[in-house]
Amino acid sequence: MNILEVKNLTVHYETKVGKVKAVEEASFHLEKKQAMGLAGESGCGKTTIALSLLRILPREGKIVDGQILFEGKNIVELSESEMREQIRWKGIALIFQGAMNALNPVYKVKDQIIEAIQIHEPETTRKEAYERAKKLFELTGLDPSRLEHYPHEYSGGMKQRACIAMALACNPKILIADEPSTALDVIVQAQILKLLKDLKEKLGISLIVISHDLSLIAETCDTAAIMYAGKIVEFADIVKIFKQPLHPYTQGLIEAFPSISSKEFKLVSIPGSPPDLINPPPGCRFHPRCKYAMEICKRESPPFIEASEEHYVACHLVRKT
Repeated sequence: MNILEVKNLTVHYETKVGKVKAVEEASFHLEKKQAMGLAGESGCGKTTIALSLLRILPREGKIVDGQILFEGKNIVELSESEMREQIRWKGIALIFQGAMNALNPVYKVKDQIIEAIQIHEPETTRKEAYERAKKLFELTGLDPSRLEHYPHEYSGGMKQRACIAMALACNPKILIADEPSTALDVIVQAQILKLLKDLKEKLGISLIVISHDLSLIAETCDTAAIMYAGKIVEFADIVKIFKQPLHPYTQGLIEAFPSISSKEFKLVSIPGSPPDLINPPPGCRFHPRCKYAMEICKRESPPFIEASEEHYVACHLVRKT
């Protein structure tokens, strides 16, 4: 059963130099207790989707079309007070990119977690919130005594764990991790990924992992949505994504990823660079870089179709079977 369904989500940013078409007609779904990866190059719209799910886009950003159905309720139509009381933290929580800068340096970590709990649950006393914070620290592998410390006294991995603990403060049903391994060494990265997987199983929550790193998504997720230039071009089970990629961009991403099992160590890069989202190319946005591009690709945007069971793709080369 789907806990989240995103249908034709379109998000634009109004800037001095023009309208940035950051996300165009994005569609995907997330089942209960499932982990989904959102992958793509920097600037493709991954974080914009995350911010849209919580309706916390910057002032310039606006959801101009589409639906975001959380447990059947369209988030796009909710008032600000309904979002604050029903969705943010309690329904969907976000671990922001760059935990190094996510914590306020002038407050003890305990005060920041307690404040988050009491803002969203005003009936909770400070003592109750503090006791919950201690349990959250234990759950995320931190010594509860470190609640009394300031963020600058934490290592990078500890800050990331503290941010995860804070995101779990109001028992959300969906946890979004935006680039959870940023600025962490490989050992700490592995620990954080294991923690996220363990929390998903232990708490029975759904997980969205946003990353440009396909290996991280392969290790953590059940399904994956591949994003290019503001559009989701492929969505499927993680095994299908790696074993049977249908979109040329997905194929290019996988070919550009090093393999320790292959005798060949030469990487195949995708030529060119992502388009300007103020003036994206007509038709398929990937066609200027695609080795399979046809005339129709330059004129018409391909529909997002279900090519086979639970395997969706937007490419003129693919037809529904």
